[in-house]
Amino acid sequence: MMMSLGLFIFSIETAAYQQLQRSTAVDWAANKRIGQRAASQFIGPGDDTITLSGVLLPAFTGGASNLDQLRAMMNRGKASTLMDGRGHVLGFWSIRSVQETHSVFYRDGTARRIEFDMTLHHEADDIAELAELSISDIPLSGRPAGFA
Repeated sequence: MMMSLGLFIFSIETAAYQQLQRSTAVDWAANKRIGQRAASQFIGPGDDTITLSGVLLPAFTGGASNLDQLRAMMNRGKASTLMDGRGHVLGFWSIRSVQETHSVFYRDGTARRIEFDMTLHHEADDIAELAELSISDIPLSGRPAGFA
């Protein structure tokens, strides 16, 4: 396991990423002053995003159906617990975008190569109603590959 987002496990069999880029910021407020530079005041944590980039080779790794699972998670509008491969919980994260590019096609139009990028956004960890805490919407018998 490389990482998990809720019940989705990132691995060779599902959606292995080759690059993880994280961008973390803080917020500052500027207080205008007459005849002087604005005074800045630290407000607190700002945006925290992770961008995952990878290449899927459906004959050997995960495929378009795995990206469809991630897109379905995104469309539910809920945050899920993000945990890295070492077991560190990174908080509640939502999927903000999923892009994919299909190339090198079989005769029937099925892609042999799928490049993907997805962006995750760190949500406030103290807002429980935003988080997806149960798996009741995924039937036990019908869980697709990649779900724990």
